[in-house]
Amino acid sequence: MRDYEKELENRVSFIRDCLRNAHAEGIIFGNSGGKDSALVGILCKKACDNTVGVIMPCASHRNYGEDAEDGRALAEAFGIETRTVDLTETRSTLLKELESVTEVRPGGLNNMAPRLRMLTLYTIGASENRLVAGTGNASEYYMGYFTKWGDGACDFNPIRDLTATEVIEFLNWLEAPLHIRTKAPSAGLFEGQTDEQEMGVSYAAIDRYLKTGEAEEKDKAIIDRYHRVSEHKRVPIPVFEGEN
Repeated sequence: MRDYEKELENRVSFIRDCLRNAHAEGIIFGNSGGKDSALVGILCKKACDNTVGVIMPCASHRNYGEDAEDGRALAEAFGIETRTVDLTETRSTLLKELESVTEVRPGGLNNMAPRLRMLTLYTIGASENRLVAGTGNASEYYMGYFTKWGDGACDFNPIRDLTATEVIEFLNWLEAPLHIRTKAPSAGLFEGQTDEQEMGVSYAAIDRYLKTGEAEEKDKAIIDRYHRVSEHKRVPIPVFEGEN
């Protein structure tokens, strides 16, 4: 049986160490209304009362509806200060400028929102001496299912070791809002998008593979391909060391 009391204590201690070492006065995170951000928000609030979650709708109708409602429900349930920054117009203006100099392809277009959100978090964080909390889990990290310099950027991450399944289990123990725990995972990159549909494999299959090394042949092929092509997201930036 997992000792969640001890685990909570250890994760809170980790967050407080990060704050102390950085001489930071608070924490900021993207309150997306999803499972990962919910767990991060709860952990950060327990570690530091001066924690702020930011709801950042960006073009997707879901951002204004279901996601924002779940974000507010989390904030109300755990007493987390919440702010909203609407990035839709910013994205539209930037896209118009970009389209005047290049053909913006889906890969670039879909990743605009996560990068604009991270810009928002770091601007507020730098202005208020806050650390930016990362919200990516172990399953997403292995698959490379995050945006480089977008939701993959952060000052610390208190859940990077947890699979998607373990995040849900932790949220169940914490009694987070039920709808957050049960809705289909989605990065909200475009209308109707869900993580599992886009990847072509379930988080259950990914987590089974990570924990046991076992997977159906079709699932293993998808997981291995995602991991291979996303390796550049997980390694340090190549730099020229100079000549001796």
